[in-house]
Amino acid sequence: MADPRLKPIKIKTGVVKRLAKEKQSYIKESNQEEARWQKMKDDGKDEHDVRKQHEVFQESANMISDSNRRLKQAYAELEQLLEKEADLAETEEFQAAKTVLDEAKVVIGN
Repeated sequence: MADPRLKPIKIKTGVVKRLAKEKQSYIKESNQEEARWQKMKDDGKDEHDVRKQHEVFQESANMISDSNRRLKQAYAELEQLLEKEADLAETEEFQAAKTVLDEAKVVIGN
């Protein structure tokens, strides 16, 4: 039977993976909204529409910092769990968690 300590590792690994993907998605969305806002400004669109588009861009940009904060928290929790359960280092779940941490570290830095 599998060690019951693997389940929290697997769950926290999934959370870190999802939050890293979420942050990348918000970055992409923010870049698109910024480009749309800039194009509207450059094309001399109605000032009200430009302002509204800027608000959309700002909301999107704010989500990046929020998702990064949640990602850092989940990253720290998984890292602490792996330190606590170091005797499971040879398991597939532990190795997968280490890989996800390495990938998330890059996303956190962006």
